[in-house]
Amino acid sequence: MSEEKLIAALKRREPDALAAVFEQYADRIYRLAVSLLHDEQQADGVVQNTFLALIESIHQFEGRSSLGTWLYRVGYNECRMRQRSIRPDLEMDAVEDPDTLPQHFADWSMVPDHILEGSEARAEMERAIQSLKPEMRTVFVLRDVEGLSTEETARIMNISEGAVKVRLHRARLALREKLAAYFTEFVR
Repeated sequence: MSEEKLIAALKRREPDALAAVFEQYADRIYRLAVSLLHDEQQADGVVQNTFLALIESIHQFEGRSSLGTWLYRVGYNECRMRQRSIRPDLEMDAVEDPDTLPQHFADWSMVPDHILEGSEARAEMERAIQSLKPEMRTVFVLRDVEGLSTEETARIMNISEGAVKVRLHRARLALREKLAAYFTEFVR
């Protein structure tokens, strides 16, 4: 079913349309929320509120972005609201010092595939991702984990495409540095 037909069905409140959208996006929004909030219960609430917003506001959807981008945006905003209520003094868009560059790099091309794909390596990568600053972690998750475009990520986060590119670059550099020590032991 095309997105236009799906949106029309949602506006008619057809249960199958809502089920299809939920099936397609619930897990993705949940993963984003868990990565930002570090709390599965809060992430469940984000998913629930995102789909409640869909039901309540679908008639206002103007189609300036895809339905998926709109849902991610709603979920992202819900996460930010929850973060602010937990830590109201947290500045979500604090800019990292641009002169901070990674100090350690590892050549991962020499790491055997079975090591890179192992559960221990995945757990180490997940810890490194979770240690990123929230604005970098969000961009990394949306672009590199969820596979969204730079344009979609910018719309979801309400920032410029240039800011998405800078944050993604910084996130990747930070991850390389955080993981360098772990992977270096396998290339000796």
